[in-house]
Amino acid sequence: MRYRVRHITEYTYGAPVSLCYNMAHLLPRDTRNQRCLHQKIQINPPPVYQNDGEDYFGNQTFYFSIQEAHKKLVIDVTTDFEIASLNVLEWQAQSTLSCGELRAMLNAPNTPELRMAKEYLLDSPQIRRSEDLKAYALSTFADDEPVLQAAMAFTHKIFSEFKFDPSTTTVATPLEQVLKQRSGVCQDFAHLAIGCLRSVGIPARYMSGYLETLPPPGQEKLVGADASHAWFAIFTPDFGWVEFDPTNDLMPNEQHIVTAWGRDYSDVTPLQGVIFEGGGSQQLAVSVDVRRV
Repeated sequence: MRYRVRHITEYTYGAPVSLCYNMAHLLPRDTRNQRCLHQKIQINPPPVYQNDGEDYFGNQTFYFSIQEAHKKLVIDVTTDFEIASLNVLEWQAQSTLSCGELRAMLNAPNTPELRMAKEYLLDSPQIRRSEDLKAYALSTFADDEPVLQAAMAFTHKIFSEFKFDPSTTTVATPLEQVLKQRSGVCQDFAHLAIGCLRSVGIPARYMSGYLETLPPPGQEKLVGADASHAWFAIFTPDFGWVEFDPTNDLMPNEQHIVTAWGRDYSDVTPLQGVIFEGGGSQQLAVSVDVRRV
């Protein structure tokens, strides 16, 4: 499957900005089933400095600096890539590794992959392990439960017990509040799942990207109506990192486009920066369009 993603970010400032530095996670990365074919970055005003790079997690980044007065900043990124289908349902059926066996392997890691996976058992800036999170997940991840089947069951648990409601949370809402109110958005559900998994000794990471959405029957798709999406992945020695989407109750495949992964949202923020001169109030507008080509 081939896709084209166009992601436009627009900041409007209350006062002119004359100096700013920015870093972006807006370029889909290559994975075992995803390959970038072409990418185009347009920034207005034009930066005096721009450079591509990779962060600690291997995500593609680009840095830029603008040193002229401006009241509007526009970052327009278009990427073409292809995604191959994975036999994710077969993995789930074939995997016999239990949660207890995985925890034992992590306690005495004997491969680089296991040692690296242990990083995703630790607390991170937006996700703290807790007894409440452990209590919510522990019965699903009992020692004798196959780990991939348990992860899918837990994905369904969040999907069925939580309501998608953008009005109830912000990027700063604590996990304990999300757990208590049983509502939120994809970022909250991914953070919740990761916090629960780490609390029961299963390594989990945050996945950021896009999801292809289809219009209702008989209606045209609206340009720019798509949005960024978030889900999670767990590590197993036999299949590596395996992804789950609690917002949609499924294992991601061809319709999920990976931009970046990390410990939580703070590692993969689409755009972050510092304004040194000017700015005042600011308004953010984001337009995302995902199309098959």
